[in-house]
Amino acid sequence: MQPAYIYLFFAILAETIGTVALQASQQFTRFGPTAIMGVAYVLSFYLMALALKTMNLGIVYAIWSGLGIVFIAGLAYLVYGQKLDLPAIIGLGMIMGGIVIIHLFSSTTSH
Repeated sequence: MQPAYIYLFFAILAETIGTVALQASQQFTRFGPTAIMGVAYVLSFYLMALALKTMNLGIVYAIWSGLGIVFIAGLAYLVYGQKLDLPAIIGLGMIMGGIVIIHLFSSTTSH
């Protein structure tokens, strides 16, 4: 696996942690979750910048945002009990399908 994909994976993980912490911060009224959110977002953008050294901006952002959406929806269900209806699940599946298509068939990705 190329280092850019490793950086991108950890950027997505950090962004996911930051967004879950954002919810837990209760509109920035709780210091701990707010601090975690800030550190996680800065780390996420730093790691994404490292991935951008060798990967196309549009592809990096598509994968970063798409997987982030899916991961956050899953964590919102697990951590906060936020339910997903069938159209939401289908839409998340379509996002995942788009990421797979980009990765497998696009000549703009660095395989």
